[in-house]
Amino acid sequence: MAKPYISLKPTEQTLTTAAAGIFAAYITAGRVPNGEEKSWMDRAIREAIRIARTIDESVQSDGEFD
Repeated sequence: MAKPYISLKPTEQTLTTAAAGIFAAYITAGRVPNGEEKSWMDRAIREAIRIARTIDESVQSDGEFD
């Protein structure tokens, strides 16, 4: 069986790391019931995106000018 090829851009890599951390915290806290992993993973992804958007709106990084 061939391994899937995944190529993530730097922003996607960062969001993947953040979402994985949030999802792992849910699991560690015992909040993810058996069979509901996908919905909690989707929630973690949405929260990681919300965090990233909040940071983007709050911080002006190098190269960003109004």
